[in-house]
Amino acid sequence: MDIVFHDGLEHNSLKPLTLTRPVSDLRVGILTISEKWSKILDAKNISFVTAEHLRKKFPEKAGDLHIRGGLLPCPHLVEAIKLLKNGECLMSGAEWLAHKNGEVIISFEGSYQIIKRPENIFSWNKKELDSDFDLLTLGRKSEIISDSNKVFGKRVFLEKGARVEGATLNSSDGPIYLAQDSEVMEGSMIRGGFALGESSKLKLGTKIYGATSIGPFCKVGGEINNSVIWGFSNKGHDGFLGNAVLGQWCNIGAGSSNSNLKNNYDDVKLYSYDSGRFESTGLQFCGLIMADHSKCAINTSFNTGTVAGVSCNIFGSGFPRNYIPDFSWGGPQGYSEYSIDKAIATAKRVMFRRGLVLNKIESDILSAVYDQTSELRGGMALAK
Repeated sequence: MDIVFHDGLEHNSLKPLTLTRPVSDLRVGILTISEKWSKILDAKNISFVTAEHLRKKFPEKAGDLHIRGGLLPCPHLVEAIKLLKNGECLMSGAEWLAHKNGEVIISFEGSYQIIKRPENIFSWNKKELDSDFDLLTLGRKSEIISDSNKVFGKRVFLEKGARVEGATLNSSDGPIYLAQDSEVMEGSMIRGGFALGESSKLKLGTKIYGATSIGPFCKVGGEINNSVIWGFSNKGHDGFLGNAVLGQWCNIGAGSSNSNLKNNYDDVKLYSYDSGRFESTGLQFCGLIMADHSKCAINTSFNTGTVAGVSCNIFGSGFPRNYIPDFSWGGPQGYSEYSIDKAIATAKRVMFRRGLVLNKIESDILSAVYDQTSELRGGMALAK
C-alpha cells in the first residue's frame, strides 16, 4: 500500500511547527503521525501533499490511499479505512478523513482526533504514548533491565543497545520506552509515560514526569513535565520545561525555564499564525512552543504560553515577549532581524557537530520561511 498524506488547513493553524515540515511529520507519542499509519497499514511508500517550499524534501507521488495529515490512528478508524474500496471517501460530517482516489462518501460515526493546534501535541501525548508503545512492542521482549535500577510497574521496554543504570523507572501511570542506543544516566527519576528516542541521552539526575516524549539524538536534563522534544534538540542542563513542544535543532541554555501556569490560574492564550492574534487554548497549563533551529541563552525565563518561531536567538534578562517572530535576534530589551545568511551559517555549524550537512534543500526551506515571515518581523533592523 502506498499512502499520501495531505496537510489541509491544519498546515496554517499548526505554524510555526509546520513551517519546516508537513503536518504528518509532527511527532506525538513515540512516532510521527506518518510513521504510525505506515506501521499500522504496512505501507510500502509514503508521500506528501504539502506547502510548495517543502515539496523537494517531502515530494508527492501517486498512492492508492490518501489520509489527512493530522489524523491520529485509533482502532475503529483504522478498521474503517481498511474497509474502504477504490473510489470511496471516508467522511465525518463535513470533515474528510481518508479516501481511495474517489468521492463516494462513506460516513464514519466514531470518535477521532486531528492535530490542529500546537497545544494538541502535548495535550494528547499520553494517549499516543500508550498506543505507540503497544504498537512497537507487541509480541516482543525487552532487553534485560539492570538490577541497579528501581522499577515499578511492568510496562518498561528497552530496545537493543539501550542503557540505564541507577535510575528509578515508574511505569505505573504510563509506559517507559527506551529506543535503540539511548542512555539514561545515573540518578534519573522517570515517571511514565515516557519515550526516549534513538541515541538520545538523559543527563545525570534528570527528573521526568509523564507524558513526555524525546525524539532521536537529543540530550536532556533538568526537570521536564508533559513535553515533546523532537530530534536533534538539546535541553542538557537544569531548568524546568513543562507542557511544551520543541522542534528540531533547538537548544535550551542552562538554567532556562518556562512557566506553564498563569498567576491568576486563567486559561492560557497562544499566538496563532492563522488568525494573527492570541487565541485561548482552553488549557490552564500551557508552556513553550519553539520551532526548528531556535535557541535561548542561559537563564532564559519564558512566560506562560510563549511561541517562538523558526531560527530565533533569544537572550537577555527579563521575560521575552509571548510571541517571538521567526528569525528574531534578542530578548526583553528588544529584537532585531536575524539575517538569513547568518541563520543558515549557524544551522550549518550546528548540524556539522552531529556529522550532518545542511544541504541546499534544507537551506532553501529556511530561506523560504524567512521570506514568508518577513511581515511578522515588522521594521526590525538587521542583526549586527
